[in-house]
Amino acid sequence: MKILVLIPAYNEAARIAVVIEGIRRVVPDYDILVVNDGSIDTTAIVAQSAGATVVSHPFNMGYGVAIQTGYKYALANGYKILVQVDGDGQHDPAFIPSLLQPVITGESDFAIGSRFLSESGYCPPLARRAGMAVFRKIVQLVTGLRITDSTSGYQAFNRDVIRFFTGESFPCDYPDADMLITIHQAGFRISEVPVRMYANAEGKSMHGGLKPLYYIFKMFLSIFVTLLRKKERVRR
Repeated sequence: MKILVLIPAYNEAARIAVVIEGIRRVVPDYDILVVNDGSIDTTAIVAQSAGATVVSHPFNMGYGVAIQTGYKYALANGYKILVQVDGDGQHDPAFIPSLLQPVITGESDFAIGSRFLSESGYCPPLARRAGMAVFRKIVQLVTGLRITDSTSGYQAFNRDVIRFFTGESFPCDYPDADMLITIHQAGFRISEVPVRMYANAEGKSMHGGLKPLYYIFKMFLSIFVTLLRKKERVRR
């Protein structure tokens, strides 16, 4: 079974080799793709030297676009399952097999890793936890699912979801709670798996600065549009 590990990366030259090496130790037979999202450092060179396949954007296009580029690559190259790992070292690769398990066995189509189900998962700052709690509740009200870590980028999913994510309904800005609602409405089965995550070594976050305000506004808007959109049932 062809399985691809996708790593979106932006200016991660200092960490990307360690991330790739950690993945190789756990799943040595899996292919690794780094989507270099217009980095201005040597991320692409370092990732390639570490043995990963690298696809580069000419300029920074954002996290959502970066991972969708990876999905299109996976679909075009015949991968059956995709595992998504952040390039900053926050996701412990030791949990890749357990994250893959429900997808490989056919128990679910989409598995999301939760730091809150693991005793060793780090705890985000209070403000971010509050925001996560709001969107967690929205996801639960809409889908009936209790997803404890709806913003987790540590994910695994099958080819049907890969194909679905290459379409226009994928939220390319901040694919978090809105993405979970979208795939639930499409009929995909979702499961949550305990994983270990670490705090970013430099304290960076895609929600830093004024971005949290924009994120909250955009997420509410995206969820509203998702609920208005005609349900696209694709899961047979």
